[in-house]
Parts: sequence; structure tokens; C-alpha cells
Amino acid sequence: MIEVRPLGLDGVLEIRPRRLRDDRGFFSETWNEREFRDAGIDVSFVQDNHSLSREPGVLRGLHFQAPPFAQDKLIRVSRGSVFDVAVDIRSGSPTYGQWVSAILSAAEWNQMFVPAGFAHGFLALEPDTEVQYKVSAPYSREHDRAIRFDDPAIGVEWPIDRAALILSDKDRAAPLLAEIETGF
Repeated sequence: MIEVRPLGLDGVLEIRPRRLRDDRGFFSETWNEREFRDAGIDVSFVQDNHSLSREPGVLRGLHFQAPPFAQDKLIRVSRGSVFDVAVDIRSGSPTYGQWVSAILSAAEWNQMFVPAGFAHGFLALEPDTEVQYKVSAPYSREHDRAIRFDDPAIGVEWPIDRAALILSDKDRAAPLLAEIETGF
């Protein structure tokens, strides 16, 4: 059984899978197609990704893939914690350019579902944070896109001083949302 909580933007959800605990530890189904479908999440995943962020302050995002390789994502943290963000990039949407966030952590065992049409990013809050996520379309270098993490029109309130952020060159040079065609 999973608990599902809407986060305020159409289709972006926080999910809490059940953990069965005993003196040995725990067992959890982090993805169950039938349970997710019963909760209104009807998606086929084709790829699992796993990232390690060594230092607090590593920021990855805001990323998305343009159609026809747009991705639904199911994000979870298996070690550490992240500030996880989804931004609506669907032109014509009443919430275009708005964002929501959740703290995802191994301790809370929560996940975020981010549908296609949203950019996604996360900020590592602890050392050696591991993030695992399922995606509904394979990676395509030609369709891979990024938006500036600090786009003032979006206004994500990252919970760390900008000087402490650790970014890839790609993320540091990403364009503003208004400068790109998202395809949505």
C-alpha cells in the first residue's frame, strides 16, 4: 500500500511506500505497477538511473527531455537527503513556470513522481547522497535539455547559499526558461 499526496502542480506527487520492519531491518516495494496504477499513476518505466552526490550542495538540474523522448520520473533517495524540485514547463499551462518541492530522504522513505512536461532538479543536503530514479523514456542526447537553476522568472528557493552550490558546467551555462522551446 502506498500513500500519495499531491504537491500542488498537476500530476506532481509525493509517494510514501510502505516499509515492513522487523529486528532484521525492513522490506519495501518501491514500485508496484498495479498499486501505482490504482493510485492514478499509469506509466511504463524503461530505465533506472542512480546518482551519487559526494558533497552537500551538489545541485543537479533543472533537467528534462523534449518530446518524443519526454520522461515521467519516479525519484527516491536510498542514502542521505535531497531538496527535490519540479517546474512546470508546459506552455499554455495555468501553472507554467511555477515550481514545487519536497525533501526526499532515506529516513522518510518518500518519493516524488514528476510527469513529462516538468523540469526536474535536486540539491544534495547530506554527504554521499544516493538518488535512484525510474524514467519512462530512454536517455536521448539530442533531446536532453536544461534550464538555469536560478532563473529569476521561476524563483526556486534553494535552501543553501548560492556560493556553496556545486554545479556541472552544463547546469551553470543552462539557458533561462524564456530562452528555450521546451516542446511541451
